[in-house]
Amino acid sequence: MLKCYIRATEALKRLRTDQDGVVSFEYIIVAACIIGAVSAAFGTGATGAIGTALSGGITAITTKFTAAV
Repeated sequence: MLKCYIRATEALKRLRTDQDGVVSFEYIIVAACIIGAVSAAFGTGATGAIGTALSGGITAITTKFTAAV
């Protein structure tokens, strides 16, 4: 029983001082924030403000290009 306690204590000490796990968890948080910002800007079906502006711009370019040719 004492051996298990010592192993568990040592494992928790290593986990507490492990910086790699913290960094990867921070990357997960940053990625979730980026996904949230992109979905807020573009909307889920390209119905957001930026999606609408891009669709309008592409339509305008296509119309001008078709008229020029």
